[in-house]
Amino acid sequence: MFITETQIRIHYALTDQMGVVYHGHYAQFYEIARSEAIRQIGYTYKDIEAMGIIMPVIDIHSRFLRPAKYDDLITVKTILKELPTHHKIVFHHEIYNEQDELLNTGDITLYFMDAKSMKRCDMPDALKEKLAGYF
Repeated sequence: MFITETQIRIHYALTDQMGVVYHGHYAQFYEIARSEAIRQIGYTYKDIEAMGIIMPVIDIHSRFLRPAKYDDLITVKTILKELPTHHKIVFHHEIYNEQDELLNTGDITLYFMDAKSMKRCDMPDALKEKLAGYF
């Protein structure tokens, strides 16, 4: 299993009038954490795109348990529970506040796609090799 953690400080622009994070921002939190997770194994989205691969989000599920609020320091845990074997990768996210209370969970599915043909393809071997050590 591959697990990383990314911290994000909640600034005023992310909140509504009640000082609570607007629900639409959680997808951005997932993306920030996902980008950092990929960076921790030695790649960036830009590197993957240079390989001719794009990774569109094809499915997103989010569950809101408690609110994140203005000035909270949240921790977004990114988890790969299984090594992708074909064209899709599923990232599981858990968001915690500073009191270690679970605020939100999310599952995001992305496809590996050839940028030119726009057809699904397998995960690049180089990326698979980097991740294989965690499983």
